[in-house]
Amino acid sequence: MKKIHIIPALLLLLMAVAGCKKNNNSIPVVDSDEGTDTLVTPGGKKEAIVWIDLNANVFGTYGRFNDTAAIRKTLDTLQQIGITALVVDVKESSGHTVFPSAYTSKVASHNGKSLPAGVDYLDFMVKTAKERKMKVYASVMTFVEGDNDAKTGAVFEDATFKNKYQAIVCDASGKRVPITETGRPGFVNPAYPEVQDRIINILKEIVTKYAVDGVILDYARYANIDADFSDYSKTQFVQYLKDVFNDQNANFMNFPTDIVSSWKQENGQTTPAATGKYYKRWLAYRMSVIYNFVKKAHAAIKATRADALFGAYVGGWYGDYYPVGVNWASQKYDPFNDPVLRMDWAYPQTKDYGYADELGLLMTGNYYAQIMLADNPATAGLTYNWWSLEGSLNGGRYVTKGKVPLVGSIDAGNTVWNNKSDIRKAIKLILSKTAGVMIFDLVHLYAPQYNHMGVPLWDEVKAGLQP
Repeated sequence: MKKIHIIPALLLLLMAVAGCKKNNNSIPVVDSDEGTDTLVTPGGKKEAIVWIDLNANVFGTYGRFNDTAAIRKTLDTLQQIGITALVVDVKESSGHTVFPSAYTSKVASHNGKSLPAGVDYLDFMVKTAKERKMKVYASVMTFVEGDNDAKTGAVFEDATFKNKYQAIVCDASGKRVPITETGRPGFVNPAYPEVQDRIINILKEIVTKYAVDGVILDYARYANIDADFSDYSKTQFVQYLKDVFNDQNANFMNFPTDIVSSWKQENGQTTPAATGKYYKRWLAYRMSVIYNFVKKAHAAIKATRADALFGAYVGGWYGDYYPVGVNWASQKYDPFNDPVLRMDWAYPQTKDYGYADELGLLMTGNYYAQIMLADNPATAGLTYNWWSLEGSLNGGRYVTKGKVPLVGSIDAGNTVWNNKSDIRKAIKLILSKTAGVMIFDLVHLYAPQYNHMGVPLWDEVKAGLQP
């Protein structure tokens, strides 16, 4: 799932106060007129979700999910501690799927481990979860089609696909290069209709072939602020400027220097050192690409199976998430004219590309060791702060305006908690503020080797989920 980190290095310096102001206005709740493809929790019970990362749980050294008996036993434990839903990875970073697909290859094996023998992995997960009254959401790594470590996936295996669709990024010198040449995974350019249709067809296969409760978009974004600077993106951007701004001089732009005039390398990431006259309109254009894809994918899923939930996972740091081209707010929220939070990157058109209204579930990664705003003198007295659990939950509710069921998330194993009891505190806080909680990742709970505490975390999760 979330192994490809995109937090800009500069933001780590701003974690205490970035984009935050005090505001005591009430935070909206979800609209009551939700459709059938929206998160439903009978009796008002909040959803308790655990994410099952494919590589860690099936192919990882300490993973258990390459064996059906171990899967059953683990799901028994999940049921006992109060988990009500699973997110199951079905399309990995190579672009390959765990099931036979007409549009990509099937995952074979990694690290000497394979999918469980004798069963269709996703079908087995769905049936085994349903026997325990748990929902199953299938997640896809949306715009990643190449594993740069194993050199697998269409970006490595299909020269035509690679040369046309692979993301083009700027390096620190301003040179445009294919993303895999920088050592990163094989992200593709989401602006291509063919790229979008490929993943939409895979999503349609999932909801047609399997009794999943819904699908979750993961990595439905650009790689980072340095993407995508291909000739195709330039052509689209010029047309966007003409259509939206009536800019008849757009053809004469200096590309890409009129967007980013110089770059710098900062903590391993390439970020703008100086920006050009088109920079903010470029940010808006990229958000329009992602918004239009999400809208198109939602319509396709609804037409294929109307009861299938359509959701997404995003980073919970909304105010600093723009480098990946995503506006996960509601269109009822206008970041350009927000009197409460400063969004210096926004443009008047940005609000038109908020995609929360298209979703039946939005999971935000609120992966912070600081739980309460009052825990840090720098944030005490604030209502919003993107780099604390409480502040980011408040912020997520503020920008989504009650238009989508919001589910906050913790990273149980990678977060450096002050003590083990912080896990239960974090879960309880999330449940008090959102429609449920998502816990990443299952392997952190059963494999002490994969969490900072060095012990199983079942008891803390169970305690957090108890009323």
